[in-house]
Parts: sequence; C-alpha cells; structure tokens
Amino acid sequence: MLDHSPETAHVAVEADVAIIGAGPTGLFAVFECGMLRMKCVVIDTLEAIGGQCAALYPEKPIYDIPAHPAIAGGELIERLEAQAAPFAPVYLLGRRVEALKEQEGGLFELRTSKGEVVRARAVILAAGAGAFGPNRPPLNDLAAYEATGAVRYMVARREEFRNKRVVIAGGGDSAVDWALSLKDVAARVTVVHRRPKFRAAPESVAQMEAAAERGEIELAIPYQLHGLRGSGGELDHVVLATLKGEEKAVPADHLLAFFGLSMELGPIAEWGLGLERSHVMVEPSTCATNIPGIHAIGDIATYPGKLKLILQGFSEAAMAAHAIHPRIFPGEALHFEYSTSKGVPLG
Repeated sequence: MLDHSPETAHVAVEADVAIIGAGPTGLFAVFECGMLRMKCVVIDTLEAIGGQCAALYPEKPIYDIPAHPAIAGGELIERLEAQAAPFAPVYLLGRRVEALKEQEGGLFELRTSKGEVVRARAVILAAGAGAFGPNRPPLNDLAAYEATGAVRYMVARREEFRNKRVVIAGGGDSAVDWALSLKDVAARVTVVHRRPKFRAAPESVAQMEAAAERGEIELAIPYQLHGLRGSGGELDHVVLATLKGEEKAVPADHLLAFFGLSMELGPIAEWGLGLERSHVMVEPSTCATNIPGIHAIGDIATYPGKLKLILQGFSEAAMAAHAIHPRIFPGEALHFEYSTSKGVPLG
C-alpha cells in the first residue's frame, strides 16, 4: 500500500464528501461516491489505510467477502484501494478529526489534529468503533523499545521476523494465530499467558498446543510480562514472572503484545449525534444520522437488525452515497444504473 499522507500540514482541503475512517467500509464509500461523481477526502487516525484489517490481521484470511472463498485482510485492503484509486481521493492519515462544525449553506468544516481544515458538503462516518489504539503493558522503558520496533502491537509482514526470537503475550485469537504463523519463520516463538485457558478458537489452540509438544513453540504458562532488558532500544530479553514472584528471562528480539485495542468515540461524542451505547443511530435505508448531511456506516452505525459484517458495511456505503447525491447535486435527477452499463466515470 502507498503512503498517501500529504507532506504539508495546516492546509485547506475541499471535497464533496469527507469520509472519517479508512477501513474497508470507508474505502468502498470512496468508490460508491466516485461512481456518482462525488470527490472524497478520507481521514484516519492510523498511519496507513485499512483500519483493523491492516492493524490486526493483514495476513489472516477473511471468509465472508462475496466472490472470495478466503482473502487476507491486507489483500482486501489493497484491492479496495485499487478500486477507489480512479477517483483520486485525498488521504489524510495519522490524524484525528478534532472538531466538526456546520457552516452556512450546509457546508461542514472539519479540523484535524495536525491542523488541516477540511470543507465538505457531506460527511460519512466510517470510523469503526471510533479511534483506537493498543492496550500497552505497564513496563519500564516501553517507549524506547516501541520506537525501534522491538515492541509491537501488530504484524504487517511476518517476513520481518524471519530468524528472530519472538515473545508473544496474550491469550486471544491474535496471540494464538500469530504464534502459529510465525513458528515457521522465526528462530524461536514463546507464548506468554497468565493461565492455561486461552480465549481463542478451540481448533487454533489445539494446533498451538500440538506445535508446543513438537517443540515448535514454547508456552510460558502461567507467566505474565514483568520487564524488558536491552540497550538503546534493542531488545535482548523479556522478563516474565508468576503471580508468586518467580521470574525468568526469555531471550528475545521482539515482543508482540496482543492485549486488545482501547477504543473510544473521542470528539465524535461531542458532535450532537444520536448515540446508543457508543454507536451512532442511523436511518437504515439511507444511513442518515439526526444531523442532515452526516451519515454513518460500518461498525459505528446502529439500527434494528444491524449485523457487524464488512459486507453489510459495503451495502451501507452504497446507500449513503446515493442518499448524499441530491445534497451535492441539488435538482439533478439520479437514474440508477448498474456499473456494467455505466462503467467507471473518470474525470
């Protein structure tokens, strides 16, 4: 995936639609808006497009995308990026929308954490569960090891860990899945968990335990993270401890900490939208919120019968785009056409 972030901050960006969130639903909204000749700017807190697909499971297969019996999260994002590319969206990455105000004439002004001012006639919230970041372990000098990549909270490419000593901490699907994936490339994989029971798919846990019996994975149970040893941000050992205070140091080049994500709506909660348990309530047929011109799609949107599936988010993107069209082109009739008939309207 390409680096889309502009080099210059404090700029003004104008578009027909501002999309908050660059996950799969937000990317598909770029395509649907583009098919209706609406230009988009996309804003996301992460440094790369893809949302959780890129941050949590870029190499993990997804099985419920139509026409793809299985597709890795990273590959899905690459294809959505290519599908949106003809419409030349502007990506503002590594930024959070700090403020949103409606101006005269139905224009919205958004201000980002890096100083950009974005003006658009409509807004699509595709922010998943809101802004999110990793739950970090309470370890001394953690920031220094994060800066060098010795401590990470996601895996972009497993080849980066070839012949490396890797300690994986956590008891969920991410920890188990990456232990199984990295055992084939890493020099050593140690899984740390505070109790024998894992919160992961039973079949995956069984595969991990079988790999441990064959000596392909080391299980450090019941242990938890206690400290980091190294110098200059380069990791030598991860120190583990039991609840009784028994310690041991495991040789390691990398620590992968999978303790989930901390999610919050952030400034979105202050915009006057109708909320229900940290989700934005919308009208199902248009995904319109209680504020005209603002629509919500994907995991952040809720309505009776809502399913948190990527494919439902795709459908919501199409409905929101069609509902926004009269706002961008008032008085212009919109005749529904299949893409096989109209093609991709460029320029």
